[in-house]
Amino acid sequence: MLSYWRLHKYPILFVVGSILFYASFGYDLVRTDFIKLIMLFGGLFFFMTKLMQFEKWNFKFLLVAGILFRLVFLIAEPNLSQDFYRFIWDGELIKNGLNPYLHTPNDLINQSDLAIANAQELHTKMGTLHARHYSNYPPVNQLLFALSAILGGGSILGSIIVMRLTLILADIGVLYFGRKLLQNLNQSNHMAFWYFLNPLAIIELTGNLHFEGVMLFFLIWALYLISKNKWALAAPMYSLSIMVKLMPLLFLPLFLKYFRFKKSALFYGLVGAGFIVLLLPFYAPSFIENYSETLKLWFSNFEFNASLYNIIKKIAVTQYEAKPWELIESYGKIITKVILVITLLIAFLRKNHNLESVITSMVLVLSCYYFLSSTVHPWYVVFLMGLSLFTKYRFPLVWSLAIVLSYQAYSNPDNRENLWLLALEYILVFGFFIYEIIGRGSKKLYFFKK
Repeated sequence: MLSYWRLHKYPILFVVGSILFYASFGYDLVRTDFIKLIMLFGGLFFFMTKLMQFEKWNFKFLLVAGILFRLVFLIAEPNLSQDFYRFIWDGELIKNGLNPYLHTPNDLINQSDLAIANAQELHTKMGTLHARHYSNYPPVNQLLFALSAILGGGSILGSIIVMRLTLILADIGVLYFGRKLLQNLNQSNHMAFWYFLNPLAIIELTGNLHFEGVMLFFLIWALYLISKNKWALAAPMYSLSIMVKLMPLLFLPLFLKYFRFKKSALFYGLVGAGFIVLLLPFYAPSFIENYSETLKLWFSNFEFNASLYNIIKKIAVTQYEAKPWELIESYGKIITKVILVITLLIAFLRKNHNLESVITSMVLVLSCYYFLSSTVHPWYVVFLMGLSLFTKYRFPLVWSLAIVLSYQAYSNPDNRENLWLLALEYILVFGFFIYEIIGRGSKKLYFFKK
């Protein structure tokens, strides 16, 4: 024991320091205290880099450290997001035989026979935005909510603990299949720990109960199976990833050159079949209309931590007296088409003949989407950062630190953003992105290489 301490003294101290910082983050932080938030986050990021510097080949040490960091949050109530109240509400609906795609919380809350545990508290704390809209979370996500409601025994804390354990298991799965995929791509498998120890992933997924890690788990599992030429087995995993969050739908065209036409058609067919099977338990005649109505909100009504959109908005409002609520609606409609065009261009102009190139294309497509989007919540970047570790790009790692600047909006009751801080965030991200492109492709455009 003494010799182990001598050999690993500093890493052990970094782990202890991280545990204390995560405990402070989970149990003693009010989200309006931006100074404390940014100092804790910065300290945790420093500890992560030092752990990777000293112990990157010590699998057991880093595995235990990553699990311990997550378990710190086990009984903590999320303090940076209120979305989990809606998660529990949807789970309670399914538990009681109600379809969350057919009923808004506002429609149900005044029913005298509503048999939902903690209904009034969940309805009040989820916020008016959630309360007046149908659920926008895909079916697999809903099943996980239902599992948390059933195993949670009608307790909000019980449901939180079940969701948290589910997310921890998903992150362990990301580490497991991520290391295997890295090996199959002839890359260093320790890179997976940049995700597993990343403070953004730990705080936003385990801490604040966002399910990007589950989506990433199924996607990486699918990519690993594809790397083993088991694409038929990969299709159901890909379907599960889509039905946790819809984002992997955007990547499907990128497989066209990799699989070629015949195999692509079969793969898409299997993914589509899985999609339909997972959707059937929730289907009803009004499902598509209700879900589409809610989904449109994310493209045309919200704005948070945007880059290009904030520039366009500033010019349009100050120079052309545009109305912000009309601008964002028009912008959302245009951007969905622009992203589709960019995806098809990357699908057809990049070679995408090997799996690393396909994953690189995913990172480029997702980056373009986030750069153009009017809403980039911090937990969105976890998905991009996780995928980037299988490529040569590292700017998403920089973003996983720089995005802490967007938390400043939480310090205001109306979530008003500081555009100077957002400008600093995106200068760091775009600067490193451009540096990586120029560094790898001064003679050829790396963006359309491979």
